Amino acid sequence: MPPRSRQRQGIAAGKRQIALRRITVTRYFMPMAIKNPFLITGASGKSGREVRRALYSAGAPSRAGVREPRRPGEVRLDFRNPRTWEPALDGAQGVFLLRPPAIADIDETLGPFIDMARRLGIGHIVFLSVAGAERNPLLPHAAVERRLRARPGDWTILRPGFFAQNLEDAYLRDIREENRLYVPAGHGRVAFLDLRDLGAAAALCLSHPEAHLGRSYTLTGPDAVTFDAVAAALSRATGRKIVYERASVPGYVRHLRARGAPAGLVTVQTLLHVGLSFGQAAEVAPDLERMLGHPSRSIFDYIRDNVQLWAAAAEGKG
Repeated sequence: MPPRSRQRQGIAAGKRQIALRRITVTRYFMPMAIKNPFLITGASGKSGREVRRALYSAGAPSRAGVREPRRPGEVRLDFRNPRTWEPALDGAQGVFLLRPPAIADIDETLGPFIDMARRLGIGHIVFLSVAGAERNPLLPHAAVERRLRARPGDWTILRPGFFAQNLEDAYLRDIREENRLYVPAGHGRVAFLDLRDLGAAAALCLSHPEAHLGRSYTLTGPDAVTFDAVAAALSRATGRKIVYERASVPGYVRHLRARGAPAGLVTVQTLLHVGLSFGQAAEVAPDLERMLGHPSRSIFDYIRDNVQLWAAAAEGKG
C-alpha cells in the first residue's frame, strides 16, 4: 500500500477513535430517564469534578457534597459531622463515594455514612477505591470495601491505578522550574490512568447500575510506560528538554521537605513511588476498555491534550 494511503487510513482511524470517545457516554445514557440527582462526594477534587462533568454531558443530574457549599448544586457534607449526612443524601438516586485523604477512621466516618445511605433506601454506591486494596487489608480503602461487601448487590468498586494528572499536580513544579521528573521509581513502568476516563466509567456505573451492581473493576491506562518515555513525550510537546532523574530515597525525601511537604505526605509519596520501581502500577487491566466500549486514553494522549500546562511555564521563564 502506498505511504499516502496508509497515512489517510491512519488519520481516518484516529477520527473514528475520537468520535467513539465523544459518543460513548451518550450511547449508554440515552435509554435512561434520570430524575433524582446523584450525590458526588469529593466533588471539589479532580476525580469528583470529572464524574460530575461526565454526568452533565449525559444529561444526568448530580449534586456536589462539599464541606463549604458556595454554588448552586452544592450541599454541605462533612464525614466527621453526621448531622450533614441525611440532608446530603436526601432524594439521591445513587452515591459516588470518595475517601478524603485525611480520613482513616472508617468505623467512625464512611462506614456509618454507608449505613445511613442504605437506611434511606439509596440503592447504589460507587466507591472509588485504589488498585490493590483487595490485597492489602491495612488500607483504609479496604475497610470501606469490607463495609460495602457486608451487603451484597448495592455497590460497585472502582480500583484506579496511577493518575496521569500527577503531571499537573505532584510533578508540575519540578517540570516547570527544573525541566525534570524527579521520583524514586527506578525503571518501573506505569499504566497511567486519565481521570477523564475514570469520570466516564463512574458515570456509566451510576446511571446504568444493573450492569455493574456487585462488581469490582481495576482501571488503568492502555499501556505501561517508563518515566523516561513520559519525559521524552513532554520534551516533544513543550519543545524543551525534560528529563527523568531517578531519585534515591534519601534524595527524594530531602527534595519533598525542601518543597515544604508535610511529613505524612513525604512518607506516602516516597512509598508510593518506590513501589512503582517494583511494578506495582505496571498492570494493564482490560476492565476500563470493556466498560467504555473503546480504548482508554494513554499518557501520551493526556500530554498532547494538556500541553499548555507546561508550555506556559516555559514561556514564563523566558
